[in-house]
Amino acid sequence: MTAKLIMRWNIRPEMESDYFEFLVHEFIPALNSLGIVEIQVWYTQYGDCEQKLVSGITPSLEKMQELINSEAYARLIDRLGQYVTHFSQKVVAATAGFQF
Repeated sequence: MTAKLIMRWNIRPEMESDYFEFLVHEFIPALNSLGIVEIQVWYTQYGDCEQKLVSGITPSLEKMQELINSEAYARLIDRLGQYVTHFSQKVVAATAGFQF
């Protein structure tokens, strides 16, 4: 079963420029190097929810669990915490289309 990691957060207002640089040049490439692929980044324009929704997949639930329990992933999420608030994540079975 293909697994999908879904993460949500808000950007710290004072960190928007630095956040964008981190996202493009470090965060997404690091997720890819860990084995999370087909990464999608969504921005919430309207509504009462987090500003960003980011998803990526792995070929199996076991692989996803291994990745999100790794030291490298923990360091990456700690680093993300410098730029965001209200971080949450969940792992679901990947299906076609938008999932949240």
